[in-house]
Amino acid sequence: MSIKKAVFPAAGLGTRFLPATKAQPKEMLPVVDKPIIQYAVEEAVNSGIEEIIIVTGRNKRAIEDHFDISFELEYFLQKKGDLDLLKQVREISELGTVYYIRQKEPLGLGHAVLVTKALVKDEPFAVILSDDLIVSNIPCIKQMIDVYERYKCSVVAVERVPRDEVKNYGIISGREIEEGIYQVTDLVEKPSVEEAPSNLAIVGRYILTPEIFTMLEKVRPGRGGEIQLTDGLKLLLEKEAIYAYEFNGKRYDTGNKLGFLMASVELALQREDLGEQFKNYLRNLKIE
Repeated sequence: MSIKKAVFPAAGLGTRFLPATKAQPKEMLPVVDKPIIQYAVEEAVNSGIEEIIIVTGRNKRAIEDHFDISFELEYFLQKKGDLDLLKQVREISELGTVYYIRQKEPLGLGHAVLVTKALVKDEPFAVILSDDLIVSNIPCIKQMIDVYERYKCSVVAVERVPRDEVKNYGIISGREIEEGIYQVTDLVEKPSVEEAPSNLAIVGRYILTPEIFTMLEKVRPGRGGEIQLTDGLKLLLEKEAIYAYEFNGKRYDTGNKLGFLMASVELALQREDLGEQFKNYLRNLKIE
């Protein structure tokens, strides 16, 4: 069965970006001129995903408005004759079929995935964390779908990180069966440097079989009452194979301020309409 649905957990409080996120969703913060979550949705659509399932919470209405039709804005742009902007605005509301479901409490990534069970149904699906903005020639999720089509098992995206950063990630151990593809033998959530089985860190892209829902229902809540997706994957690994894939592309962790700034600068430099002027500005910038 092909992958046609993608889940986007977007119910977090965005505390690392306070006060900017006090009244607006973190997912709507712009990298250059596009919200973080739009980059992720476009990646999914360009990978063949047809149904977008966004898990929201309170104060996330701006996400729904962003992917909806804006009659007043479109009328204004039409009347003004700004057809290029009109085209961009209309394309946003045409990015596949979008569904929304509430995660009433921030009870962890595993719980956010679990609340989508009735919408995903008995199908394999993608999970995309928009904090991880990935730039690549072939969309990251498309690369992972290709791996899934070969093995028909869950696939997690991994990236090698410095050893002193393993404590910030879920880490896999496994045996490499093809270049960049590993059969997972264990997953450890945020291990110490001494306990980490490798430096292959799970990042925000997953292809999951529907059996993950049964496993998440069995997971015992941990600290803060949260249900962790990694714990569900560990249970799933007891029943079926899981593969890890070192994707081709560059990841920006826009969930922290430095990563957000790096993405903003580097993506601006790649823009035809901004790149050269911005590069000249940076060259001549004097820090006092």
